[in-house]
Amino acid sequence: MYNPETERLDEINESLSLIQSRTGLTFGTDSYLLAAFAHPSPYGTCVELGGGTGVVSLLIASRSRFARVHAAEIQPYFADLIARNAALNHLEDRVLPLCADVRDLSQTTFGGEVQCVLSNPPYMKADSGRTNAAPEMNIARREENGTISDFCAAAKRLLKWGGFFTVVYRPDRLSDLICAMRENGLEPKRAVLVYPSVSDKPCLVLVEAKKGGSSGMVLARPLIIYADKASQTYTDDMQKVYDDFSLEHLF
Repeated sequence: MYNPETERLDEINESLSLIQSRTGLTFGTDSYLLAAFAHPSPYGTCVELGGGTGVVSLLIASRSRFARVHAAEIQPYFADLIARNAALNHLEDRVLPLCADVRDLSQTTFGGEVQCVLSNPPYMKADSGRTNAAPEMNIARREENGTISDFCAAAKRLLKWGGFFTVVYRPDRLSDLICAMRENGLEPKRAVLVYPSVSDKPCLVLVEAKKGGSSGMVLARPLIIYADKASQTYTDDMQKVYDDFSLEHLF
């Protein structure tokens, strides 16, 4: 099922088992928060853009947030990894990987309009920062295969009118995200800033946009992860996210 020399097997939230590449991005708080923030449609279809290990798709499928989740991933190794992780967790009938470039996706790819699109897209511009020795890390972190505008354009093509596009992103690129959303008819409706502790600057931002929505966005109270970073003690708000698999209490 997995190669211990190049991969690791971890037990994560929601009683899921996850095979992860030792040289790729691993499961983190950003992925969990994205899954928990997703606008549910229990009988609907969801598409994840940039599936990686498939963890976001697995999390929402395990909680029955959607009837079916398609995970689009450009790297063949990771598309296969999504399939293996889905089978490992007996979710292969609900989490469906697709090896594809998000720039090539359309409604016909998935048989029609979808209710929700999720993405934890590359946060960095292609020419910014120090490159990583592992090519798969560069693809996951940098806009080598599509900018944030390309991801928003894909969401516009896939979503039904009134459907939701939910993204976790870096706060320093929030203006780029909001501009790209609006340029593609996706109106930001809700947002949450995430802070490691009360003394830190925000490390993540979650934004939910609605296709064809009217202007007006609700900003939740800040989500502080740790009450005590040294002991890794969660705040009550963060613990409630894990308990309820939801961020609704912040609004």
